[in-house]
Amino acid sequence: MSMLRTLVRPATQPIRRWVLGAFPRGQSGLDYDHPAGDPGLFGPESVTWRIHGDFPGMLAGGLSSLMLQALHPRALAGVYDHSNFREDLVGRLRRTTAFVAGTTYVATAQAGQLIARVREIHRHIRGSTADGQAYAADDPDLLTWVHVTEAHGFLQGYRRYCRAVPEPMADRYYDEVRRVAEALGATQVPASQAQVQAYFAAMQPQLRFDARSREVMEILARIRLPVPVAGVSRDLFLGAATALLPAWAPPMLGFGTGQRARAAVASTTLRGMAPLFRMALTDGVASRACARVGVPVADLRDWPHG
Repeated sequence: MSMLRTLVRPATQPIRRWVLGAFPRGQSGLDYDHPAGDPGLFGPESVTWRIHGDFPGMLAGGLSSLMLQALHPRALAGVYDHSNFREDLVGRLRRTTAFVAGTTYVATAQAGQLIARVREIHRHIRGSTADGQAYAADDPDLLTWVHVTEAHGFLQGYRRYCRAVPEPMADRYYDEVRRVAEALGATQVPASQAQVQAYFAAMQPQLRFDARSREVMEILARIRLPVPVAGVSRDLFLGAATALLPAWAPPMLGFGTGQRARAAVASTTLRGMAPLFRMALTDGVASRACARVGVPVADLRDWPHG
């Protein structure tokens, strides 16, 4: 393995600089190393620790979830009216990444503090959509929508860009991660693949692609990550994210045949590059959390028992 790492270093070192340039470490203030032995909300026997530790799947999955979230008028309104995503979409991605990584891997008390902080922020986000529908960021229904789109994106990203996920493990993942959504105030959160599919089917009549959705998609298409060849990086991950959408979503988002073909190419490209990302990022937060609880990070390569 050490010889392999030496051989691929010319490829992995630029990837490492790319990732750490876009998502710098040490800026969130989170402590993944203490207290020793504390498993956090999930622990090393969870499916969540495995899925959330894979960078290509998580970034593509997160971008995919943003596309789906742009279709929900009330969920989108809270972001549209109360955030600076137009000027700092990268900052928003970094904050979301820190929250997901933190609630997944930090110790229990700190994870609770993260959730409490977000609940407090949500408490002040209120307003009305352009057609007069009231919204609130702490509305249980909106929290459920945001959670399900993210969990779906992360699971599909892992499946597409890391490895196959056995059906029982996929169901277990949805059942595990809903505890964060419920702690934030979500209710009736789907806990299996079948429940997620039924939920999406039930939600589709509420979704629409309007002027605000179009603006968000245009901003997403222009995002410039603070890395070399930013346009290439953006197009690769946006295409890979598009490939993760459920079948009903691309037509609703106005994606034509050409855009879907480019997404398929991006998906194939990222799948080929994904092992290099893993070799470049062996010291991420999952490895630190494993060290905290005294288990080898290599254990995350195997599915949990029971």
